Amino acid sequence: MVPAERLDQIVGRFEYLEAKLAEGGGADVARLSREYSELRTVVAQIREYRRLLSDISDAESLLDDPEMGELARDELPGLRMQLPEAEHALQLALLPKDSADARPAILEIRPGTGGDEAALFAGDLLRMYHRYAEARGWRIEMIEEQATELGGIKEVVARIVGENVFARLKFESGVHRVQRVPETESGGRIHTSAATVAVLPEAEDVDVQIDANDLRIDTMRSSGAGGQHVNTTDSAVRITHLPSGIVVTSSEKSQHRNREIAMQVLKTRLFDMERQRAADERSASRKAQVGSGDRSERIRTYNFPQGRMTDHRINLTLYKLDQIMQGDLDDVIDALTADFQASQLAEMQ
Repeated sequence: MVPAERLDQIVGRFEYLEAKLAEGGGADVARLSREYSELRTVVAQIREYRRLLSDISDAESLLDDPEMGELARDELPGLRMQLPEAEHALQLALLPKDSADARPAILEIRPGTGGDEAALFAGDLLRMYHRYAEARGWRIEMIEEQATELGGIKEVVARIVGENVFARLKFESGVHRVQRVPETESGGRIHTSAATVAVLPEAEDVDVQIDANDLRIDTMRSSGAGGQHVNTTDSAVRITHLPSGIVVTSSEKSQHRNREIAMQVLKTRLFDMERQRAADERSASRKAQVGSGDRSERIRTYNFPQGRMTDHRINLTLYKLDQIMQGDLDDVIDALTADFQASQLAEMQ
């Protein structure tokens, strides 16, 4: 189990932050508040674990007491049964936190193999995430959306803001495969198509510094599906980051706002590249699929004829595809999170 000294250090740090914030926090109030909030759950688990140990110790000390011994013998089995669960909860609370978990996320969806059907499936995935976000009280801001004539999606980039957005969506990155009879299929044959999802933690200004000389900024006219809804002013903005080759476009009505949005998405993509590089350096031989963020990895299959969804990384199959496509993703995300936590615990042993 975790050494008592380490638990004492965590509780001591929490109490120091509590006192500091009570005094006003000074110039570092935002940083201290963030750290205090992160430690609050951990300290609650530590106190619960220690309360249980104290109750067990008190009961054991009363076993030979002529008046209280029988009551202690009745209580002890129940208290001891709670101990493994309390230890596990504490271990989970002490796992290393991804500093990006609480951030907003940039969601990118693009069709893969499958032509029009892949574009339609990309649109279905967008609606699925939109409904999930609504159910959790998150806000979605569309940054770039290119539709097809049939109502599918050529490309979509959206910003999702809310509590622990990246923590809940970070395992969605990868290739999503669909098996179904397309609307355009007259013979009733099942087709297999795919779409690629990328979920990136939004970068903050301190994360990425960009040299203005490394940018090429172009303005252009934005258009909707089939060239309709043409904006008569050159408001759309395309930013190319020359060193990395990353190209970002934003097509809102305000050119000034488009520059801000495009720069934010560019910073996020560069921040994600740096996170991936750092993760690869820390664990070049790690083979864990969950959390790898490999955009080319086939992670999930949506089989409509059988009404099932299978996540291949953890061999999870659920026969509730209709609900999942309506945004009921918690069972999937909870299972992925639990599997990742279990792998973290195993590495710490």
